Amino acid sequence: MMNAAAKYDARAKVANSLLCIGLDSDLTRLPQPFLRSERPQLAFNRHIIDATAQYAAAFKLNIAFYEAAGAAGWQQLAQTIDYLRARHPDILTICDAKRADIGNTSAAYASAIFEQLGFDAVTLNPYLGWDALAPFLSYRDKASIVLCRTSNLGCADLQNLLVDGVPLWQAVAQQAMQREERDKIMLVAGATYPRELAQIRQIVGDMTLLVPGVGAQGGDVAAVLGAGLNSLGRGLIINSSRSIVFADDPAQAAATLRDKINAERVHVR
Repeated sequence: MMNAAAKYDARAKVANSLLCIGLDSDLTRLPQPFLRSERPQLAFNRHIIDATAQYAAAFKLNIAFYEAAGAAGWQQLAQTIDYLRARHPDILTICDAKRADIGNTSAAYASAIFEQLGFDAVTLNPYLGWDALAPFLSYRDKASIVLCRTSNLGCADLQNLLVDGVPLWQAVAQQAMQREERDKIMLVAGATYPRELAQIRQIVGDMTLLVPGVGAQGGDVAAVLGAGLNSLGRGLIINSSRSIVFADDPAQAAATLRDKINAERVHVR
């Protein structure tokens, strides 16, 4: 059975793309025609998927925007994943949930995300320790994407604290690389901190990194590629959400960013 990292790598090669499109379907921002639908988030997501799938190696759904819509949002989240699996089974699906908890609670989260919803990967918070992530890592064909150096301004409040002489984010990367399950682990490394991204790449070798922060947050594509490409010229899941899905022409926005990434990849090589 192909694991999630191999699935992403295969799609990245076939589509010649490192682009991940974030389906952050915030009901307060959906265009009016979709709000008139009985299932507005699903209708919007299908529209974006149909327009942009040819340029995408992954789709990431931030679960918050669906939970905020209650039971109907949860249902539309599940229906979106069903749509992706039916239409584009080779594209990696990421649940951006930042989960982790003790014992049976983590096991329930993992079951909900991997079994009930059918995602290929999930973002996880390592603050509770590796035992909290163990239920997710027990799925041999799934990926656990562990927060390492995030893209937000306040990340330094905790992530820069020293642990045995190194910042916490570096300790997370080092421990991830030492895990027996490292073939099922990816890390989050924000585009807004390319110097740290380069250090993470040095620590984890060819491990795949999810890179948020390109687009609305201002991360620089050239800096990300220069810092983060692995030895195969891939290994990055470069996410863009709002700047694509809420663009006047999402297909053009996705194509432009995919092409910009590929043009910079040539220079890095």
